[in-house]
Amino acid sequence: MHYEGPIYRPPSEADSLLVQATVGCPHNKCTFCMVYKKGPRFRVRSVKGIEADLREARRSYGSRVQTLFFPAGNTIAMPVEDLIRICSCARSLFPELKRITVYGSSQYIHRKGLKNLARLKKAGLSRIHVGLESGDDVVLRKIKKGTHAEEQIEAGLWAREAGIELSVYLLLGIGGRERTLQHAQNTASVLNALNPDFIRVRTFLPKQNTLMLHQIRKGEFQVLSPHEVLAELSGIIKRLDVTSKIRSDHYTNYLDVSGDMPSDRDRMLHTIEKGLMQDERFYRPVYVGTQ
Repeated sequence: MHYEGPIYRPPSEADSLLVQATVGCPHNKCTFCMVYKKGPRFRVRSVKGIEADLREARRSYGSRVQTLFFPAGNTIAMPVEDLIRICSCARSLFPELKRITVYGSSQYIHRKGLKNLARLKKAGLSRIHVGLESGDDVVLRKIKKGTHAEEQIEAGLWAREAGIELSVYLLLGIGGRERTLQHAQNTASVLNALNPDFIRVRTFLPKQNTLMLHQIRKGEFQVLSPHEVLAELSGIIKRLDVTSKIRSDHYTNYLDVSGDMPSDRDRMLHTIEKGLMQDERFYRPVYVGTQ
């Protein structure tokens, strides 16, 4: 098996086979992300190399692999024909495969278009993990996400229409104190338009070697306190009109606020209310992350 550069996978892919399809991230400009800032530069691995790794995995693990994740940071950006080939190869090698997933930013999903997304679904791609972060265009512009709310909605709806599951990541606190209300309102609006299969909650934590950390140290960005983060999450959940599964499966979060919408809304809001009654000293401090 061949791996190059940082290899990250969502917590929900902990039991998945990891076969690297791309290296790095083609965007690599987000102000809050440090993962690929020092390289390697984005490139797509050769189909022959990926298929060789899939065959090696078959020899190592047998035919009973059920879930497969293709790292690295934005594998949906690889050429459609290449992604179709490796998905098809995986399905032939692992007949019990139930899920093939990738990371994919909205702008790269959008470039694929509905027709190609439907072709990818037919080839076996079943879920895309999307770093939505925010639905507020001001925030998206400030963090250099490379997309906007309208594109996020259209790309996500195309993926869902193609039959691909949509797992989106919400980044609490990414608007700072200045945009917390707008971030909550506009993110809820985008989520309502998408009605994704999963809404996965993350809390902004400054990372070393990022522009965002530089902005914090210059006083240009104010990090939210634990109570402010929880209030922001409460504001989002109150505004949601979705049937999504909300999952708080990340170490950055102050509380585990998870449930299925809309049935668990009141329970999740109650969890947040209890958290707001807890002294802020109870929660982890803001620190600079190194990975």
